[in-house]
Amino acid sequence: MTSRRPAILIVALVVLAVVIGGGVVRASLGPSAQSESPADTGIPGAPVAAFYGDSYTLGTGASERGKRWSSIIAADRGWNEVNPSVNGLGFVNNRDRLPAGGDLVDAVIASEPDILFVTMGLNDNFSMPARADEVHAAIVADFAALRRALPETRIIVVEPFWYTDERPQSLAMISGWVADEARTIGAESIEGASHWIEGHPEWMADDGLHPNDEGYAEIARRMSEELDRRGL
Repeated sequence: MTSRRPAILIVALVVLAVVIGGGVVRASLGPSAQSESPADTGIPGAPVAAFYGDSYTLGTGASERGKRWSSIIAADRGWNEVNPSVNGLGFVNNRDRLPAGGDLVDAVIASEPDILFVTMGLNDNFSMPARADEVHAAIVADFAALRRALPETRIIVVEPFWYTDERPQSLAMISGWVADEARTIGAESIEGASHWIEGHPEWMADDGLHPNDEGYAEIARRMSEELDRRGL
C-alpha cells in the first residue's frame, strides 16, 4: 500500500432531537444536500484516501469544499480524496435517506482506498438509548464489512465528533463501541476528537451546529498532528 501521511442535559438533548429531527443536519437533508459523487482528485499514482462520515466530514458549514478538514489534509498529503459523506447520517440514523441503492460502506469499498477514515457516530446519539442495541450491532457489522472487503487498507477510526460543550452519556458509550470495533478489525483509533472544537463558539458556523472555516481548519490541524504521529 502506498501511504503518507446529567437531567438538564438529557432534557436538552431530547429537545434537540425533536427540533433537529434525528440528526444534526436535519435542515440540510434532501436532494440538494446529498454529498458529491465519490471521485478522486485525479493525481496519477497518488494514494486514495476515502472518508466514511456525516456532515462534519462532508464539510457542512464550510464556505467551500476545499475548506473542509478532509480536503485540507488530503491536499497537504497529496492524496486522492474520495468523500461520499452524507448530512445527518449515523450508523443507524437516516440510513433510509441515502440515494436508492446507495450505501456509504459500499461506496468507500468501491473506491479501493489505500487509507480509510471512519468518522461516524455523532447523529446516533439522537436515537439513544432507545436504539442502543441497533447502533452497537450496526457498528459491528460496518467495521466487519469494511475489513473483510479491504484487508490491506489502513483504516483510521476517529472518535465521533461533537458540537456542544454539554456531552450526553451516550457519546461516551458510542465512542467506546467504535474504539472496541476498531481494535477488533485491527484499525487505528484517534481518540479525543469530540473535544477538538469544544469551548470555541467562534469556530461554529451561523447554524450553531457545524464548524465554520476556522473550525474545520482546527480539526484539520489536530487530525494532521495525529496522522504525523502515525507516519501518515
